[in-house]
Amino acid sequence: MALTERSEILRRHAEDQFAEELSELAKSDSRSRPPNWNLSPAAVSTYLLGGVLDNGFEISPKYVGKSRIVEIAIATLATDRALLLLGVPGTAKTWLSEHLAAAISGDSTLIVQGTAGTAEESIRYGWNYARLLSEGPSMNALVPSPIMRAMKNGKIARLEELTRVPADVQDSLITILSEKTLPIPELNEQVQAIKGFNLIATANDRDRGVNELSSALKRRFNTVVLPVPDTLEEEVDIVKRRVEALGKALELPGETPAIEEVRRVVTIFRELRNGITTDGKTKVKSPSGTMSTAEAISVLTSGLALAAHFGSGTVIGADLAAGVVGAVVKDPVQDKVVFKEYLETVVKERENWKDLYRSCRELS
Repeated sequence: MALTERSEILRRHAEDQFAEELSELAKSDSRSRPPNWNLSPAAVSTYLLGGVLDNGFEISPKYVGKSRIVEIAIATLATDRALLLLGVPGTAKTWLSEHLAAAISGDSTLIVQGTAGTAEESIRYGWNYARLLSEGPSMNALVPSPIMRAMKNGKIARLEELTRVPADVQDSLITILSEKTLPIPELNEQVQAIKGFNLIATANDRDRGVNELSSALKRRFNTVVLPVPDTLEEEVDIVKRRVEALGKALELPGETPAIEEVRRVVTIFRELRNGITTDGKTKVKSPSGTMSTAEAISVLTSGLALAAHFGSGTVIGADLAAGVVGAVVKDPVQDKVVFKEYLETVVKERENWKDLYRSCRELS
């Protein structure tokens, strides 16, 4: 792809965006690597968690959280068990799976997006019906799924929102994960996985009841639960980093939100999510929404765009209010009552929060 074309891409794949870091890690990586891995497990961990190499090159952190969680995830992918990243919305499941695939395989694009309409062909294979009619069943007429391509090339495949996939389609994974083989009965053939193949699936805690995984399928996965950030400061750091990166990627001309504005938004989200204020003195009702870290990032990015294009360029309370109200009030009846009560009992009483209180009050 030409440089001019690449510069116009809205969201670059992880292996493209962090190509320099991956290259430097590969050069300095002297540890043993599992078959068909681009980096050793230790180097993959450094890529995800950040660090400074022996030559002084700095690796930026991609995941801010407990290092042991990342190490368990990487170690799982070095075995014959697939990895299931489980957590509430906004805990960086997709983000982590993308960067794991980029670091291990150099390719994060072998992805199946799970939905209620996901068909078995999306996981196994489909057919080019024009060739099927003219030539009959053959390997040339077969359209491989991303998972089949990963098996053939010894790479990591990704399956997003596994619990949204219908149960009968989920079970088509069992043979792939247990036998490392994908049968093609129409041709009396099979595709056997090359070393390096594995699968990363993500699932949403709140969707557990939609299409519960069978016990047979659960046994094929090692489950790693991604928690919400432990502390306010940790979550503020995550949100600030992502908003800065998104602002640059979107080429927004405004200034990155000040740390005080980031802290205000994150504080609101944590208090409504936990049902209690940060000082532990006041209980508050929780809205129906998720109040996730990802939602906080979205609110601040939206505020940055408002400030850049319709304000002074500096994010203020009025720029954040619309995003905060939109994130909290998902149910126009129940959530509206919850948020108004929170505004009057908590936000209104806080020093230096009057501007945010007034702006949210007007919109809600």
